[in-house]
Amino acid sequence: MQPRFNFFKAAPEAYKAVAALDDYIQTSGIEKRHIHLVKLRASIINGCSYCVDMHSKEALQTGLPQQWITLISAWKESPIYDARERALLGWVDAVTNIAQTGIPDEAYEALKVHFSEEDMTKLTVAIGAINVWNRLAVGFRSQHLVDKAAQAA
Repeated sequence: MQPRFNFFKAAPEAYKAVAALDDYIQTSGIEKRHIHLVKLRASIINGCSYCVDMHSKEALQTGLPQQWITLISAWKESPIYDARERALLGWVDAVTNIAQTGIPDEAYEALKVHFSEEDMTKLTVAIGAINVWNRLAVGFRSQHLVDKAAQAA
């Protein structure tokens, strides 16, 4: 698969606008592990290898366990996530797949047990933002770097 073009260079103001939204999310008070969870889960759903690679590395660098990161793709079957994380993962799934899910009441009810309305709004903005990044990266075929260790295998 070849990149289609560099969207950063093609529309720098659009890139800056999405980056500004991401900056807001980083300073919004959302727990960092929840930001990582949102970015990784939505990127997995959207099949964005560029973002999965980047955000899994960021999560590792901030000290999240490898197993916690790896199992996000199969979160429903794993006991590693607490009730709060599970509610958020269900919300990420529902919001990212909105055309299929319509965001069911069950996902909302589970989320509101653990998060305030302010937090739910901020988390949903975070989900929307990573979905924008995924659509840019997948749509224009952004390529992640291949680590030397992966090339040697």
